[in-house]
Amino acid sequence: MSAPVRVLVCDDQMLIRTGLVTIIDAQPDLEVAGECGDGQTAVDLAGQLRPDVVVMDIRMPVLDGIEATRLLAGSGVPRPVKVLVVTTFNLDQYVYEALRAGASGFLLKDAPPDRLLHGIRTVAAGAALLDPEVTRQLVGKYAARIRPAEGTPHDVPLTPRELQVLRLIADGLSNSEIAAALVISQETVKTFVSRILTKLQLRDRVQAVVYAYRQGLVT
Repeated sequence: MSAPVRVLVCDDQMLIRTGLVTIIDAQPDLEVAGECGDGQTAVDLAGQLRPDVVVMDIRMPVLDGIEATRLLAGSGVPRPVKVLVVTTFNLDQYVYEALRAGASGFLLKDAPPDRLLHGIRTVAAGAALLDPEVTRQLVGKYAARIRPAEGTPHDVPLTPRELQVLRLIADGLSNSEIAAALVISQETVKTFVSRILTKLQLRDRVQAVVYAYRQGLVT
């Protein structure tokens, strides 16, 4: 049997944190490596415990979840840790910044337990977790702010087909949905996604979505 996925839970609300810990620890393939109530402690504990995934709240004392995520998973971090951000609808203005800071995905706090567990496993496996509808609402809402100035040249080193796939990723489509839209196999889609990430030097689909909006490739 493979080793369980080790999770660090960071949320300043003890009731929510306890609930997350209980749900995660009940799974045979997951274990809670530690828990804390502020971003700075999360950064410190992650350095000591080296969890596979950090489940991170956004609004916390001492150091908020965005800055903590940047320190754990941002560009230039020598040993990045995968971060799954949990948030509420009324905090949606922070989610885009969390994704830019290096988060591998996000979930809403009112998501059912099975979605949380799926999210942890997905992020631990190296994939991004983006709910298509929420992605369109959040990233699309701030597209005007993050898009480059008019007239900025778009030097995107992708083939026309790769650009097409990137735009569909940015629209929140899964691999199976992209395959259906382009009438190609899911394996072919996976190959395109891998090429896109490699060419653009991006870590995962979350960064691909942000890149597409920043380059003005989607509206």
